Amino acid sequence: MLEGVLQCSKYAFGPNRLHYCGPDANREIFSYIEEGMADPHLEVLLKNFRTMYPYLTHIAHTNGIADPFDARVVEAYWIGNELLEKAGGRGLYKHLQEDQKLLRKVSRPAFSRVSDIIREGAFPHHSFHVFSITMRTGNLRELHTLESMDACRISWGKIVMVDGPFLTVETEPLVTENDKLALGKPIQKRIARALECESDIEQVKPNDIVTIHWEVPCEIITEKQARTLRRYTLTHIELANRIPL
Repeated sequence: MLEGVLQCSKYAFGPNRLHYCGPDANREIFSYIEEGMADPHLEVLLKNFRTMYPYLTHIAHTNGIADPFDARVVEAYWIGNELLEKAGGRGLYKHLQEDQKLLRKVSRPAFSRVSDIIREGAFPHHSFHVFSITMRTGNLRELHTLESMDACRISWGKIVMVDGPFLTVETEPLVTENDKLALGKPIQKRIARALECESDIEQVKPNDIVTIHWEVPCEIITEKQARTLRRYTLTHIELANRIPL
């Protein structure tokens, strides 16, 4: 359980430090990441992310997994895996209506559009929420921009250079082409290594692939995980493009 809690905290930290999602607890979450440890108190903090935690609960429940912070569930939501296959469809619609209470946060036409996207085959992956629900549903209630969607989605990049506290990664940015969302040609981007724990992100080297959330590198992933993340990202970009605003 604690492995999944710590992994989840690395993804939650980026928006939390900007006060976009979750409780005012970025210093506490950072200290857990820095120490590379987790305990029940960190779990309590993460349960207060009002969008993320219900998604984890939904994925766990539909797969018969008792713990929403099971590492398989955490991976499914942020990166993607086979657990998502059972968690779409009517169950996802019901989750957004009853657990996320999305109709209180967006207009009825916006909710109807999300319903159509689910009907077309969406999954409860983080990219679905970013690309399909144009009104941000964390602590800051405002419409997404291209820039905020690009920062909010979980992106990935291959490390080109490690320069002290900075990483240069090659990554595919979110762009618009003919008024449609798309992944653009690879660019090199410089990001700060905001996390200082002794494991994972501190051990990065050229050619490693890292995930990125709100400009914060989260963890090293495998090439297979990167392909999976890209596939779910493209799926939800395509579905968002298919159903007009």
